[in-house]
Amino acid sequence: MLQSFLDHHPQQNARNPVLQRLFTSKKGTNRRWLTYCDRRHKLFCFVCMAFGKTSDTSSFITGRSDWRHVHQRTEEHERSSAHRICAEAFLLRCSKADISSTFAGNQLSAQREQVRKRRRVLERVVDVVKVLGKRGLSYRHTANEAAYTLDDGTIDHGNFLELILLLGKYDVCLKEHLDICIKKSKELHNSSGTSGRGSLVTLLSKTTINTVIDTIGHLIQDCISNEVQQTGMFSIQLDTTQDITSHDQCSIVVRYVTDTVHERLVALVRCEASTGQYFVNLVLDVLDRLNLNKDMCIGNATDGAANMQGQYKGFNSLMTSQSPIHVHVWCYAHVLNLVLSDTTQTVIESGSLFSLLNDMAVFIKDSYQRVNLWENQVQEKSHRRLSSIGETRWWSKHEALKKVFGHFGKPQNGLYMDAVLTLAAIEGKDHEKPTVHAKARGFREGLLKYETNLTAQIFLRIFELITPLSKYLETESMDILTAHRMVMAMQEGLKNIARDFETVKAAADTFVQWANDQIETREVEVEVESALPQKRGRKKKNRAGEMAEDDPLRDANRAFEVNVHNIILDTALEAIHRRFMTHGTLFADLAWLDPRSFDKIRTTTFPNTAFEVLSRCLMKFDSSATVDNLQSELKCLAGQWDRLRASHLEDYMTRTVEDGSEGQEEETGLVNKACASCKNCPLCCYQILQRLNMLSDAHHLLGLAYKFLLTLSLTQVACERTFSTLKFIKN
Repeated sequence: MLQSFLDHHPQQNARNPVLQRLFTSKKGTNRRWLTYCDRRHKLFCFVCMAFGKTSDTSSFITGRSDWRHVHQRTEEHERSSAHRICAEAFLLRCSKADISSTFAGNQLSAQREQVRKRRRVLERVVDVVKVLGKRGLSYRHTANEAAYTLDDGTIDHGNFLELILLLGKYDVCLKEHLDICIKKSKELHNSSGTSGRGSLVTLLSKTTINTVIDTIGHLIQDCISNEVQQTGMFSIQLDTTQDITSHDQCSIVVRYVTDTVHERLVALVRCEASTGQYFVNLVLDVLDRLNLNKDMCIGNATDGAANMQGQYKGFNSLMTSQSPIHVHVWCYAHVLNLVLSDTTQTVIESGSLFSLLNDMAVFIKDSYQRVNLWENQVQEKSHRRLSSIGETRWWSKHEALKKVFGHFGKPQNGLYMDAVLTLAAIEGKDHEKPTVHAKARGFREGLLKYETNLTAQIFLRIFELITPLSKYLETESMDILTAHRMVMAMQEGLKNIARDFETVKAAADTFVQWANDQIETREVEVEVESALPQKRGRKKKNRAGEMAEDDPLRDANRAFEVNVHNIILDTALEAIHRRFMTHGTLFADLAWLDPRSFDKIRTTTFPNTAFEVLSRCLMKFDSSATVDNLQSELKCLAGQWDRLRASHLEDYMTRTVEDGSEGQEEETGLVNKACASCKNCPLCCYQILQRLNMLSDAHHLLGLAYKFLLTLSLTQVACERTFSTLKFIKN
């Protein structure tokens, strides 16, 4: 029956000249798909009638008898996707002879050529979109995006269109497409006076850009989802911030391990609420869209906000209720910031020091004349400026302090003398307001105090212990074991110096001697104080009940040691213990996986409680991950480790350390992202077992344990990097 219908059509024997023109397109090709019923006086598309859907109600299927704008409606139907699908079905059914008799050869070749050209144009559009996305640049402009304005090189069309126009100068295909679009757009604009595209297909509109971006985003999410499903476990990082439009944005990052550690952004969602339950639902919705099982999530890292840390309705509690072995980590970077915040605000002297540094930097930057005085003073170091102190980042305190006072006991690289001389020059400058003179004098006198110098040396010493941990927490491939070991090392280092005030005083005396020598060389009438001001003691009753005066001069150094130095160090130690020391039992189990513990494993036996917590975490992934099996595999690996680590792997890379020294390597553990050459860290251990095919047979439980260790998120720094990029793009 279908073949009889196809043999009978098309019928184009109409004598009406209007219909005869309708059977021929503007390009001169015959529309062989168009058939005419003389008895009913209607036009039909026999291809769509034969292969179209029964639900299709197109007038060319039911019969078109409305002759108003018939040429325009015919062109629209010819370009429609439904007609193209039916035409392809007809071509697949018919033989080559039938096709040539139904569709003119030049019509088919013209259509194929047009499709080929548009594909090539779209390839260039996709490449430009990818470049702009990679560089984090904006796509559109606020105006001048209409196609009829593209030949005007004096106006800004936005990043996307400007790159397209630049490529069009050197690409023939793109140039031809642009010329056609500009010409047709001008004709449409001049005839209708509107700024819209109408039916013009340019492939350069915001719709095309958004479609390409959405498609790329879905492809990236699918790739991440496939990788996570293959690994079998992941952890999430969650953080929110307010963007420049005052909307709260939530960033969700997944961390997982293949042959290395990955931290990938999977969603950036505008928040509608801030409760713990809302964020739980948000995370579960994102995991459902990515086709990820929530049971594969082993932990999360969030900040210390109440909606995250709440005991009953916080995000952590609600996630733990769904998965009892879910490990929640309070972001180590946030915790470190809180520790330093507690430490720097504990005594008046520390508050005075950092207030002085911040106010002095703002005071000099506040006037171009003061900046000129500063630059004249530091001509040989003109690129160095004083740093102000931010509200939320403790490292800004270290940066501001280090720029002025140099390193602990080593003032040579500091800008202390430059700051003192600049303030003295501002103070002695004529035609300045009295308030400016007063501020400059106050800052200068504050810098010259011995108390300021002592407090600065205390914090320089503390920061030297904390900075390596801070820098490690900013890396992408950190593991929870190394970070926890560095926290313990930092705590131990602070304990060792908690009562060592004499070293601080010696460093302060060295600084004073250096500063006064510099002042004498430059012949400036100022002097740095070399001792604390002495205060008279109070009268008190002796054993006989008589009023007796204490020593005429109280020991000011002892008072500073007890009331400032000891309090600052004790506050730092207490804050570290209170904020960092969580999940102690789990960390103790994971510590056995450190290759540095293998010597101890070979010579001693495991404690009775070793791997109990870790075993409970791994049981849902492998029921054979018992305490005895984990201990047995680790004992075997420790005995073979020296031979395994000696194996040569071609992709081992040179280990890089912050300052290139071997001593610093043990202290900080700073390595590059692809740590595959030290052969002394959990990531190297996992990679060696993976490349030697020992994860599937000999040590599959141990491989699961190492994957668990490396997958746990310690910080939410990846979310903050996302926000930095988002701010850059939106600005």
